[in-house]
Formats: sequence, C-alpha cells, structure tokens
Amino acid sequence: MVKRILTVALLALVVLGTAVVAAQDTGTQLGPITQRVLARGELICGVNQAVPGFGLLDTNTGEFSGFDVDFCRAFAAALFGDSTKVSFRFVTGADRQAVIQSGEIDVLSRNTTWTLSRDTLWGVTYMPITFYDGQGIGTTIESGIETIEDLDGGSICVQSGTTTELNITDAITSRGLSVEIQTYPDADSTWTAFESGRCDAWTTDKSGIVAFHAGRAADPSLYKILDITLSKEPLAPLSPQADPQFADILTWVIFGMIQAEEFGITSQNVDDFLNSSDPAIQRLLGQGGNDSGNYLGIANDFMVTVLKQVGNYGEVYQRNLGVPPFNLSRGLNDLWTNGGLLYAPPFR
Repeated sequence: MVKRILTVALLALVVLGTAVVAAQDTGTQLGPITQRVLARGELICGVNQAVPGFGLLDTNTGEFSGFDVDFCRAFAAALFGDSTKVSFRFVTGADRQAVIQSGEIDVLSRNTTWTLSRDTLWGVTYMPITFYDGQGIGTTIESGIETIEDLDGGSICVQSGTTTELNITDAITSRGLSVEIQTYPDADSTWTAFESGRCDAWTTDKSGIVAFHAGRAADPSLYKILDITLSKEPLAPLSPQADPQFADILTWVIFGMIQAEEFGITSQNVDDFLNSSDPAIQRLLGQGGNDSGNYLGIANDFMVTVLKQVGNYGEVYQRNLGVPPFNLSRGLNDLWTNGGLLYAPPFR
C-alpha cells in the first residue's frame, strides 16, 4: 500500500513538472489556479477569433493567431516549457465577465480595456498593459464624413457590452447629437453590419479598425479613420483575483518579454546571452545561480523557453501587427528608450 502511494505521488510530480520542483526549492506556495492548470496539463485562454492581427481563427486549419494569442502561448511556455499546451476559447465582449468568474477560462487575452469597474466588480487582476490604444471611428471615403458632428442624423455600429459602446454614447450625448447607435454581439458582426451599409460609421479601438479595414475589406482604400480619439484604451490580459501567485507568473512573463527586447535578446540569439557577463541579463534568463522563475514557482529559466518558443515583445508585435496589410507603427507601444510607454521593472 505504501509503495502504491509513493508511486502515485511520483506520477503527480511528473505531471506537475519542473514548476513544482522550483516551488519546493524556494518555498513558493502554488496558488489554486496554478495547481489546477498544471494538473490539467494545459492553459485555457480566452481570446477573440475575428479581429485580424490580434485574435483570428483560421476556419480551414482551426488554428488561432494574433498578437493577443501569442501571449497565451508565452504563458503556456512559462508554465509547461511548451507553448503548445494551451487551449483557446472564443469569448465575446459581453461574455468576458461571466467566463472569467465561472472559471471556464484561466486567463483572458482579448483586447480588453483596463477600467476601474472591471478591475473591481469582475474580481480580476490585470496584467501589464500589452497594447496602448484609443477608440476611433471608421467610415467610408464616399460618405464625406470628416468629424463626429457630421454623423448627426445618421447611425453608427458598435459592439455591445464594451467600453466602446459606453464611450460613443458619452461622446454623442455630450455633443447634443442625434445619432442612432446600433449594437452587435461581436467585432465580426459589427464590421459586417457597417460594411453592408446598415450604418454610416462604426467604432472600436483604432487598432481594431485598422485590422478590419486592412484585413477584411475587399478594397481598403475605400475606408478611412476619422481624426479623433474618443478615449484611452489600455488593453491587457487578466486573470481571477483568487490566485495572486498565478497572476504574478503571467505578469512577469510579459515584463520579461519587454525586458528581453530592451536587451536585444530574441528568439534567434537567446543562446548567445546565456553566458553573458551582465548580471541583469543573467537574472532575466535565470542563469549563473541567479533566482528568477524560482520566485514564481516555475522553471528558473522560464524566460529562455518563452523567448525561444514565442519571442520578445517586439517580435510578437512585428509578426502580427508590423507587417502588411496592417503595418502598424509602434507609437506608444514602443520601448521607453524609444519614446514609447513599455517599461519593465527589474528582474532582481
């Protein structure tokens, strides 16, 4: 009987992998979500499936791709040493609170704006901001619309259950305009309604407008974005408040990807930095006897795995958003050393 119990215990350790070993070495107590994810053998990540560049499902292959999707893969790489150990769940804007509170997903990485009410009422912990954005208005060149005031007497399409819906309502009300607001359940149906002529304009984050105009329109040259930014839209992944230890893991994965870009460490050259004489690089990569992932209860060199399998922040941005048809400039989403807002605390 004792032998059988020992066998089961050893098998459990194998399932939990190096993360448990690291936790034991440093005395880190694994949180309930971390334990659940490791025992399950995969991360469940809520994403979008219809926003080109950020979260898109290839209906032919069943594969998800995009900027937000790649962060899910980075989290899996840190937790399991394998970026493929992630299952994606399509989540609409209206469903986000329910799926995160019910435990249907472990983390949400789906163009979600960080707000006071969501941070508190949803019972979640936001990760570092991965994309700084602002709400815009898209329309056709042919419409002749140049300002939001030109929409008076017209209509605008917007996704329901989003800050976007609230912001456009505020913008219209504060200006005393008469604009019909048509709501749709997700980004795809909102775009389809606008493209088919059901409304004169449509509104979402500017990055989303660019994604649909460039990635979905038959002729992108027929569309434009008005010269107005209605709001600040800091987009970030989030997880339940019930497990701060799990949230810490996700947080430092993002910080690590940002810091790696600052150091010039990429998926292609990470091995060249393993014997670096720079103590800060050694700590980031968990080398030379320096603690890194040990503090989080995962593999000490977790960032080496994340970088090799997914890449640094700049690589993720470039392959999803910096290439045609989007060609989004970094802007605020550049490193602080380049005039952007990306800045990682020290790995110390």
